[in-house]
Amino acid sequence: MFGALVVLAIAVVAGYYVYKGVTGGDVALSCDSSFTDCMRICRRTSTEAPAAQACQQACKDDAEACNRKGR
Repeated sequence: MFGALVVLAIAVVAGYYVYKGVTGGDVALSCDSSFTDCMRICRRTSTEAPAAQACQQACKDDAEACNRKGR
């Protein structure tokens, strides 16, 4: 029983890396998804209002720079 679980876990991990290799998991995110991820991080990590606003402004600035690059 335990051996089957170990084999299953190894298969899952191997499948994950195969999936990442086939789908190009290391390809850069789009500007919109990067912005969304950045804002999510700001909401989770910033408890003070000024810090949250500064984090969100940095996300907006990064998104604008990304869009100007034409990615």
